Amino acid sequence: MVFGCHAGALVLSHRLTFLSFFCPSPFHHDPQSLVPSRDEVFKGIRDFGEDVAISSPHLFQWDMDLPPLSFDESVEAQWADEEETEEIETVLKVFPPTYHYCLNSLSKVKGEKLPPHHSSDDNIKLEGLLPPIGVINSLLNKEPEKIWAYIPENVDKCFIRPRSSSTGEPGLFVHKRDVGLHLCVDYHKLNASMRKNRYPVPPMNQLLTVFNGSTTFSKIDLCGADTLLRIKEGDEDLTAFRTKYCSYEYLVMPFALTNAPASFQYLVSDIFGDSLDIFVVVYLYDNMAFASPGEENFKHMSTFLQRLRENNMFSKASKCVFHASSLEYLGYVVSSHSLKMDYSNIQQILHWCQPKKIKALQSFHGFGNLY
Repeated sequence: MVFGCHAGALVLSHRLTFLSFFCPSPFHHDPQSLVPSRDEVFKGIRDFGEDVAISSPHLFQWDMDLPPLSFDESVEAQWADEEETEEIETVLKVFPPTYHYCLNSLSKVKGEKLPPHHSSDDNIKLEGLLPPIGVINSLLNKEPEKIWAYIPENVDKCFIRPRSSSTGEPGLFVHKRDVGLHLCVDYHKLNASMRKNRYPVPPMNQLLTVFNGSTTFSKIDLCGADTLLRIKEGDEDLTAFRTKYCSYEYLVMPFALTNAPASFQYLVSDIFGDSLDIFVVVYLYDNMAFASPGEENFKHMSTFLQRLRENNMFSKASKCVFHASSLEYLGYVVSSHSLKMDYSNIQQILHWCQPKKIKALQSFHGFGNLY
């Protein structure tokens, strides 16, 4: 038997007593949960005996006489790299042990896969003429490097694909907090010709009334909210965007489309409809908050996490909060006895530079409308 970072699988047998630290029986548990860490495997091998020869930094081998070998379970074994290890450690710190059976709901990797089609797929219906093909914007400074990183990554994830289309909007870069340059597509001509989706998005101030009487609060932040919805099959070519290198079209819904908020609200309402305004609050893309009396919070959270798993939706462990006495949500801090403005937003208003241009004034008014 070979153990190492290149091993394709682990085989577990009751006859191999030196593997007893795996606890391989009884086998009614999920076999994947029996896979030990890489360090545990190597420690078990070292403890087995002194006649162990190291043939490479990642491979241990030894000679031993064994009867004909059979195994009880075969388990896929993939060693976690450094990034995955950090993600696992974050999940275990944030995720309460009560919900460890739902750990696969918190997966950055799974959250980056093409979702299945759904009845809420974004259907692009045009009321006017097909928009004229857009210009190709020049790329400056680090933008060529960014676009060559964006395109292969999203092609590999099946979020976009090459396309020779009769339409195509220009791609451009904007500065986004925490990620730097972010590729966006200027869909304003397409949006002007598109039939609007009138599905209701709940007013923010009405959502906050759901928290009345609650004592325990939790919050889930979804992974890749902008990739949870598919473009309806046959409409993908209308999302085409152009670069100096090639044209591509989206298979998932870009949020620059005018119907994105309504389509996403329809998706979450369809999935969590029987729980909305009872113990679940959903506002647009990625914020989901829960509030209930303490004794019911575990039950409600379990129900919600199960819905996530059933619908291939995953969350960011680092931005999740569980069973807190107070919670920041939509610019407010909610607790069992109060609802107040987020202190950081108050400080931002107090230190806002005096607007000198119309756009800056509009930005301030828009921020003020939050309250």
